[in-house]
Amino acid sequence: MEKKRLALRKLLEAVEKEILRKPDKKTLDRLSLLAGFQSWEDFQHALHGE
Repeated sequence: MEKKRLALRKLLEAVEKEILRKPDKKTLDRLSLLAGFQSWEDFQHALHGE
């Protein structure tokens, strides 16, 4: 039973780490294209302004 709990704990830690990981620039650029912007920087500029 203890081995199963340890395995489950390690799995949950791996999933949490992946969820909390910040996406890379390429992924952010692709997401911004879906929103109608040319790049992540253009999206941020439109969202926050300067």
